[in-house]
Amino acid sequence: MKAIVIHAAKDLRIEEREIAPPEPGEVQVNIRTGGICGSDLHYYNHGGFGTITLREPMILGHEVSGQVCAVGEGVSTTKEGDLVAVSPSRPCYACKYCLEGSHNHCLNMRFYGSAMPWPHIQGAFQQQINVDARQCVVANELSSAEAALAEPFSVVLHAAQQAGNLMGKKVLITGCGPIGALSIHAARLAGASEIVVTDLEKNALTFATQAGASRTINMKEEPDALKTYESGKGYFDALFECSGSSIALASAITVMRPGGIIMQLGLGGEMMLPVMQITAKELQLRGSFRFHAEFPLAIELMSSGLVDLKGLVSHTFDIDNAVQAFETATNRSQSMKAQIAFQ
Repeated sequence: MKAIVIHAAKDLRIEEREIAPPEPGEVQVNIRTGGICGSDLHYYNHGGFGTITLREPMILGHEVSGQVCAVGEGVSTTKEGDLVAVSPSRPCYACKYCLEGSHNHCLNMRFYGSAMPWPHIQGAFQQQINVDARQCVVANELSSAEAALAEPFSVVLHAAQQAGNLMGKKVLITGCGPIGALSIHAARLAGASEIVVTDLEKNALTFATQAGASRTINMKEEPDALKTYESGKGYFDALFECSGSSIALASAITVMRPGGIIMQLGLGGEMMLPVMQITAKELQLRGSFRFHAEFPLAIELMSSGLVDLKGLVSHTFDIDNAVQAFETATNRSQSMKAQIAFQ
């Protein structure tokens, strides 16, 4: 079978791999669709991000769906032929954080396509993969492209829960890549009354409008547009910071109301914080890292028709054109969510 392997920055290869039959409690999945994530792009373009760097070849990918082709002994939650979304979150279920219900902070987490541990955790961008049955959520009502969006959607559902009550609140979203666009859907589901989105790319803001943003602002063309929200110590109750940019965070804080919630989702390395403004406004800065329990909820929300995320997929490439897929995904003026077809 074919797998997409990163060796170093800009050194992406299609390689052959072998696969064994599924063990008891496992299912074997023919991967149909995989979405390229921001972390995948960091590995492709830079060989890592922040202090995390590649030290050995690694299969990329963690946003995948596929069809069950074999079932191991003792599995009753899915069957051959089912379309499943595969959660990349593989906690140990035994450490202190797992026992507390904080599975996303598992001390022994094996999250697909991560160079954080050594040896690296190999990813899911391969034509076949054996997974724990607990990772699979049946998604027969969806297309494989939609099911592969469950992972990034879970990220923003977790962030919305971390933000607390958003009913009737005014929300600002800075940065409208896939996570920013999905944050619009999550904020709407949580009851936000107004959602303003900023970015530097027209293409991204077009997707923001389609996703349901109340207003979009191109900060490249209108660098002072947020100033209209500064009066009365600020306007927005919550911020979803999805760019990982210190400049975006600083400009957003000026328009936050006292006591507002800052949800930091963007990961672009270390960021400078305007601590004096955060303190003076009594803002709450909250991190949001991955997800766990939200994964089946993401599938349920899509399958029920409460959200329609199909419009976020801008490009689909065959596995043999993986390099082109990564180059296109890197170009934010062209793409939103680029996916790879594996079969």
